[in-house]
Amino acid sequence: MVDSTMAKLDSAVVLVTGAMAAGKSTVAQALAERLPRAAHVRGDVFRRMVVTGRVEMTPDAGQEALAQLRLRYRLSAGTADAYAAAGYTAVVQDVVLGEELERYVGLVRTRPLYVVVLAPDADALAAREEGRAKTGYGEGWTPALMDRGMRETTPRIGLWLNSSGLTPEGTVDEILARLDEARVSGARPSGALSSGA
Repeated sequence: MVDSTMAKLDSAVVLVTGAMAAGKSTVAQALAERLPRAAHVRGDVFRRMVVTGRVEMTPDAGQEALAQLRLRYRLSAGTADAYAAAGYTAVVQDVVLGEELERYVGLVRTRPLYVVVLAPDADALAAREEGRAKTGYGEGWTPALMDRGMRETTPRIGLWLNSSGLTPEGTVDEILARLDEARVSGARPSGALSSGA
């Protein structure tokens, strides 16, 4: 990796998002391993910390599920900011889609901030889901439903990458080569929602 790319990622936050089975955790880990000083912030860790009273997100989720999702996002954004402030590149990995992506960008105080949306096609999602040990789909979700929802409701922020035919290492190569496309320009949006929203 060239020094200029390293400099762009120094003390930055990189959000790797996409549908379930898009390859987020593998790609985020591989990206972090390429950097000299990086932390992999796994958003799902904050969901699993809730021992009792957890409400899962479903296509028809209610207010409590949404409140828990937004709490998880606030916690991961704050953790990413803390790592970046300490001189690490924070590579955040989570499902952040729809209007929540713009909201998440507003939660992260660190700049530079990079957003990478892994967008393999629905057939690739289904094949990857079948080939992995953990099960992401259920609770009313299917790869086709999530892919359609992502493409129809998520604002075009950052780098959208069709990784259908790419290996994890190839995906990281593409992210690093197109890093400028992933950068969220400017300061935090002035209309960013408060942590209580």
